[in-house]
Amino acid sequence: MQLFYNSQINKQSISFTLDREESKHVFKVLRKNIGDRINLTDGKGNLYHGTINHITSNRCDLDIAFAEAYPPLPYQLHIAIAPTKMNDRMEWFLEKATEMGITRITPILCKHSERQKINLERFDRIIISAMKQSLQFHKPVLDELTSFEDFLSLDLNNSKLIAHCEDGDKNHLKNLISKGTSTTVLIGPEGDFTPQEIDQALKNNFKPVSLGTTRLRTETAGVYTAATLNIINN
Repeated sequence: MQLFYNSQINKQSISFTLDREESKHVFKVLRKNIGDRINLTDGKGNLYHGTINHITSNRCDLDIAFAEAYPPLPYQLHIAIAPTKMNDRMEWFLEKATEMGITRITPILCKHSERQKINLERFDRIIISAMKQSLQFHKPVLDELTSFEDFLSLDLNNSKLIAHCEDGDKNHLKNLISKGTSTTVLIGPEGDFTPQEIDQALKNNFKPVSLGTTRLRTETAGVYTAATLNIINN
């Protein structure tokens, strides 16, 4: 199945026009014709069937029929992660975590963060591409870059964990989560969280967690976390 995404489509839609880039893809790459069907999602769990009624190299018009609503996963994973110095590593994390069904991603700014700015629009495009590729109907929420202190002030009602490299008494991630449990995990920058940041998190009821005996890169830690919850819940 080839899946397209647009947040503007809804259950009341009876017609829709793909944007120019997607229309070109449908016409020149997929070689679709009038009468062919295209699958679309709004990223909110809904699948729509679109039937082509007009197509050129830069325009594709569809008749829309609502097909099916898919419920969200029985668990939620929220990863707050410091963007890596090399953009391609962070983008790899976004892609793979989306493929594994992450619910929400918050880029965080820490004391040791080497990247102080992000291209939120590009990050969102990568998430959308991964969502379509993996045939998912729920688009992960992508937050703006948030300071570590502001993130700790958020009202998070799920299980809260922090993965850091400091010595101490820590349980492995797999021992702190169970099937159907919603979890928030803090993952620091290349230089790790500062002792002060770790202390702040612990005071805000985050539990220290281990991701194994080896030291993982920031983006690898994020993917490892997403994979672990995916395995436990599937």
